[in-house]
Amino acid sequence: MLLIAALSAIIVPFITLVLLKMPATKGMTISALIVIIISYAAWGMQTNIILSSLLQAGHKTLTILWILFGAIIILNTLRHTGAINRINQGFHIISEDMRVQAIIVAFLFGSLIEGASGFGTPAMVTGPLMIALGFRPLAAATIALIADSTAVPFGAVGTPVAVGLSNIPGASVPFFHQIAQQVTLQDLFAGTFIPFILVAILTTFFGKGNGIKAALPMLPWTLFIGILYTGSAFVYAGLVGYEFVSILASLTVLLVATFTAKKGWLLPKTDWQEAMDDAFELDSTPSKMGLLTAWAPYLVVVVLLLLTRIIPWLNRFTRTALDFSWNNILGIDAINSSWLFLYSPGSILTIAALLALLIQRKPFSSFTKAAKESVSTMRATGFALLATLTMVQVFSNSGLNANDLASMPQYIALTFANNLGSIWIFVAPFLGELGSFITGSATVSTLTFAPIQYSVANHIHLDHNIVLASQLLGSGAGNMICVHNVVAASAVVGLTGKEGEIIQKTLVPAIIYGLLIGVSGFIAIHFL
Repeated sequence: MLLIAALSAIIVPFITLVLLKMPATKGMTISALIVIIISYAAWGMQTNIILSSLLQAGHKTLTILWILFGAIIILNTLRHTGAINRINQGFHIISEDMRVQAIIVAFLFGSLIEGASGFGTPAMVTGPLMIALGFRPLAAATIALIADSTAVPFGAVGTPVAVGLSNIPGASVPFFHQIAQQVTLQDLFAGTFIPFILVAILTTFFGKGNGIKAALPMLPWTLFIGILYTGSAFVYAGLVGYEFVSILASLTVLLVATFTAKKGWLLPKTDWQEAMDDAFELDSTPSKMGLLTAWAPYLVVVVLLLLTRIIPWLNRFTRTALDFSWNNILGIDAINSSWLFLYSPGSILTIAALLALLIQRKPFSSFTKAAKESVSTMRATGFALLATLTMVQVFSNSGLNANDLASMPQYIALTFANNLGSIWIFVAPFLGELGSFITGSATVSTLTFAPIQYSVANHIHLDHNIVLASQLLGSGAGNMICVHNVVAASAVVGLTGKEGEIIQKTLVPAIIYGLLIGVSGFIAIHFL
């Protein structure tokens, strides 16, 4: 019975969002209430712990809304400056095929943003960009979420590796490098297929009846892009370590993908545009703005994210100058919420939107109009995020109880470990997915489950590096279905209330990626 109680944080959202297709505001409110009741009645959480968790959820909601605001305002500002029209025209010069655009924008540019930032930022940035390119909102949100997966183990300059594995015996920089190489080695098999899976989902769910047949002509190019990305990641993991794998691999492949797409190499002769929004019209009037000038604000985002993470003095300044964190909430040491305002991607995105006015020589009114539109877009999102994070924080803090029980996520993992040890290499990535689905963070998923993965591996005599790599890869796959990422991604494309419909479409690739990771782990154990 305790296992069923612990699994309520997975079962109830699945029923309300996916099966019953409730909007997240309603479905996650029901889920949060059920988890709170179970945490009190079955887990013995005291009311002050639950209340502290609710306040923690409210604070974390503000931090995510700030990132959401930054992602929307930069797009809206660039709409008013005319930069989006120029970016559109630039993409149509490279390729008018929406399958190609999805790979370049969502998978490659999104991986670059993931490598520099993490925190669910890529889907919030690439979703609106694809809307601007003419993608239907549901297609844009779905593809943006699926694409933000392979780069996740090395997101935010390697945070899931360095922080997620920090409580493993022998954790050190050399150990992190070993795990990074193992992750990229296993992903040579699993991650290589993600670009094709991305295209297959696009054509199956958003095409006009041809399904996967419309994806097959893209197989040569997507496999080329996939192996080039995972191969580059493997090389960079060996040469420079874990911090810059996603950044360098995505930059490398962005250049190659743009060049080959423009030349039409390995691509079908006919362009596919069936995911186009019916109301979209490309402004064919030649823009006076240079392409580099139009893209400059997004380049500023990447540069500022990198500088604030790798330059020591700037890193210290942005982490300490405006610290809105709330620690020891209601006097409970273990319950905290971090908000380093200047370090937040939301601040960097907003700064980039302001700099766009200078770079593109446009009036300040472009920013003020964009700000009003952005706030209006976000209005209903806060309630859905609050309900989601309430459930997440109560679930995560359930280890603070009067019954001496492990936390709900740890209880689930330990139960699985006791019953599924013989096939653990196939279970390990799904435990990582489970952690990301609930907590919304690959880092938190790995921090929570890595010690259990390590113990199980040692107990059943599996290579713990392979198991930990599977955990990290699985946590990246879980990004596709993570509830609060889905809530945020749906908000930025104007689909608040459609979260269940999005998860229905991202669930299949998340499962496929988990299976591929399991197979790659099996191959690594038995043949490498």
